[in-house]
Amino acid sequence: MPDLKLLEDLIALARTGSFVRAAELRHVTHPAFGRRIRTLEAWAGVPLVRRGQQPATLTPEGEALLKTAIQVVEQMSVARHGMRGFSGNGDAVLRIATGRSLARTLVADWVARLRHRAPKVLTGRTQVEISTGRMQDVVVRLEQNKVDMLCCYEHPAMSASLSPQRYRYITLATDKLVPVTQVDTRGQPRYALREGGRPTPLIAYAGGLAMARILGDRLDTTPYALTPFMRSDSLDATHGAVANGLGVAWLPWSMVIADCRRGTLAALGGRSDEVAFEIRLYRPRARMTELAEAAWAATARRIS
Repeated sequence: MPDLKLLEDLIALARTGSFVRAAELRHVTHPAFGRRIRTLEAWAGVPLVRRGQQPATLTPEGEALLKTAIQVVEQMSVARHGMRGFSGNGDAVLRIATGRSLARTLVADWVARLRHRAPKVLTGRTQVEISTGRMQDVVVRLEQNKVDMLCCYEHPAMSASLSPQRYRYITLATDKLVPVTQVDTRGQPRYALREGGRPTPLIAYAGGLAMARILGDRLDTTPYALTPFMRSDSLDATHGAVANGLGVAWLPWSMVIADCRRGTLAALGGRSDEVAFEIRLYRPRARMTELAEAAWAATARRIS
């Protein structure tokens, strides 16, 4: 039987359709990843990948091996996950993957509820591990059973694309991106959304940030005169730039609602300028650790 990491390589390649992207996910160089796929093909005795086309696809033999690879990796991961469900001192551990902004906001609030509100799922004999990263990376962590659950944004422009046969989710919250600006000393918005005239400075998101993908289509079709002034890969940095009067940005309403009510920021535009999205919590359909099952059940009861 081939090394387990080679089966994980095949799964990554099938998921991404790209040797380059799969190599990034597997944290190896592109040439090294190619050699590992060739090693797997040498073991199988047949070509597993159709090369020379984009996206890269598997041969019929590759597809057959992929099904087995998924089963083997999942079974091994479940076994490993069960053994790692406890820390070195015997405490149960809840492992969550998410994005940086969600880790600071919604996930932190969710963990606090599990810790402080009845029924208290997180006790003195439990621990929480939160790992953050880009959407593609945290999805892979869930697929490889390296975490119990995944908390992420959901929007038509950006989806976790997890198989409903293997995973299910609950919607933790709904939110929306709203264009906002600083309020000046006269109590008026410092900038406005205009369809002509002098462009308004835009605080935009860097391409790797989830919000950049969620907002992308709206900015591409906006009728307003906007000129990029700053680009950031942090919601906090974007919020700070707006609060300091540097321009207009689309920020989550949950982040700026208090500022707007205090009168330090002002929401611009109308409903058509808002971009709605969900925040979902994903889990495997397979049985998880007792702590993870308890956390899921408590969360589902609160939402229902």
